[in-house]
Amino acid sequence: MKAYDNFFLPVDDLEQAKNYFSNVLGLKLKFDFSDKGMAAFNVGDEEPAIILKEKNKFPDAKPTIWFVVDNVNDEYKRLCNNGVNFISKPFQIGTGNAVEFEDLFGNRLGMTDYC
Repeated sequence: MKAYDNFFLPVDDLEQAKNYFSNVLGLKLKFDFSDKGMAAFNVGDEEPAIILKEKNKFPDAKPTIWFVVDNVNDEYKRLCNNGVNFISKPFQIGTGNAVEFEDLFGNRLGMTDYC
């Protein structure tokens, strides 16, 4: 794992959450995919963003940290061999591939590549 990618937070009301993150916390909107139930906010000049996921579109959403890897499929195979239990098989997103899993303590983590 090379770097942080993004940090995902579930929210009950995306519009209310966008208002809070922009007007109360003062974070800059990075992208707004409200029609898909997501909005992202920059933290300073960092590339990783906080991505809000609306629970009515993502009912199983949990706070999640994603990491950047060279190749999701290769890391998936390696971690499966190490006993990691994945939530799904790797899937395509707009920028490459991704996959999520939970650690031994129920924390959700994920990996993405930019292939």
